[in-house]
Amino acid sequence: MKILIAGGGIAGLTTALCFAWRGAEVTVVEQAETFGEVGAGLQLSPNAMKVMRWLGLEEQLASSGFAPEFAEMRMGESGQQIFKFPLAHRNAAQQRWGAPYLHIHRADLIECLLTALGTEPRVSWMTGDSAASYQQDGDTVTLRLVSGKTLVSDLLIGADGIHSTIRTQMLGPEEPRCTGNTAWRCTIPTDLLGSHAPDPNATIWLGRGKHAVTYRLRGGQLANFVGVVERSDWQSESWSEEGDKAEALADFADWHPVVQSLIEAAPRLFRWGLFDRAPLSKWTDGRVAIIGDAAHPMLPFMAQGAGQAIEDAFVLARNVMGQNPTEDALKNYEAERKPRASRVQSVSRGNAKLFHHRNGAMRLATYGPMWMAGRFAPGAIMARQDWLYGHDVVA
Repeated sequence: MKILIAGGGIAGLTTALCFAWRGAEVTVVEQAETFGEVGAGLQLSPNAMKVMRWLGLEEQLASSGFAPEFAEMRMGESGQQIFKFPLAHRNAAQQRWGAPYLHIHRADLIECLLTALGTEPRVSWMTGDSAASYQQDGDTVTLRLVSGKTLVSDLLIGADGIHSTIRTQMLGPEEPRCTGNTAWRCTIPTDLLGSHAPDPNATIWLGRGKHAVTYRLRGGQLANFVGVVERSDWQSESWSEEGDKAEALADFADWHPVVQSLIEAAPRLFRWGLFDRAPLSKWTDGRVAIIGDAAHPMLPFMAQGAGQAIEDAFVLARNVMGQNPTEDALKNYEAERKPRASRVQSVSRGNAKLFHHRNGAMRLATYGPMWMAGRFAPGAIMARQDWLYGHDVVA
């Protein structure tokens, strides 16, 4: 079977590897001249790591990433801990959810996937070009590229991100909703932070109308910062536009020194506007399917964008390379994946409110029980993650 993938990001490359391992001939088309991603960290929770283990990449990812000791929640200004539960500590994530929890730089994950694909003779790629439109004719689908070239395959997969050309043709123009939130991000060498380096944990810092996330990358050599603020004056959804450090410092004025030190030490700060999108009516059209951000773009408040794309890749390849006809296989893929991805989208949307309470009474009513659970029933907090981290598409 010949598989054509539009998009060479995490979703596209993972899909290519999943199909190649099942015997398909794969071509990946990437609009950039070289494969890669804007530098930033991401979280690979156990549900995603189970797929990476199946692909034989767990050891390589572990060596280039960072395994956080705990997941924790803190107040942004005081730093007071609300709760924590173990991840790498005493191998807790592996014991409870069947795989480790890793932080990894996007570029390192891309490099790992490319290295694995480089050993697959059935995989080829084209760079410096991108999808323009597709057309179906019986048993094949033809993709026309921006350059004017055409490619013919048995199946076309749109892994071309939040501004997907494939999705636009399938469903028409999108109507994203501005959430009124702007996100800052940066990575900083840990040795520049001294005593204010973030703990070796996955930490969420809560504040009035804002929150931040901190964690380590590359064996602890880098610190990753993401800060989300309720302000709708920044409408760009690009990850590569730089912002003013003075504005970021003003957004997190009076916050804990760990957060302020990360911003102050950042060589460059990027910012992007956060937009929300409702679940799509469908993910497939004949011999065409969309995955990852093209199918279910989600707010970053569950750290599941990469994880859900990785799950998509495995489930799509398993269905298509099984015994069902291609169009039936795509429908099965959508039926299996859509409810779960939609749930993650919904919980991510809700977390934006959970993390940003302004009213003192509401903060006490929300975070007080969390503090109590963290002290006396940490297992109950872990249990709330079972549906997400315990999920195993490989099984």
